[in-house]
Amino acid sequence: MIVTTTPSVEGKSITDYRGVVVGEAILGANVFRDIFASITDIVGGRSGAYEKSLGEARETALMELQQRAQEAGGNAVVGVDLDYEVINNMLMVSASGTAVVVA
Repeated sequence: MIVTTTPSVEGKSITDYRGVVVGEAILGANVFRDIFASITDIVGGRSGAYEKSLGEARETALMELQQRAQEAGGNAVVGVDLDYEVINNMLMVSASGTAVVVA
């Protein structure tokens, strides 16, 4: 399935719009990961644990987005937007876009 942030798919025409689809992922923060991330923040560098969690959440949200687009009868998603939030020590990633049928 084609998933793009652009409003169209170059070289293909959109023949039908199937509606807005959303995929979400919420991951709880791990206490040990938080401790190691604080140490990394103090001494400098990147927090690999948080980067890994962020990547997992993003992939989960995008997979859910694709599943919902397929359920709506689409074969592509255009105009994809990714949003990130931290809520009560939990990481939320939301992916939204428009499910479409491309020829």
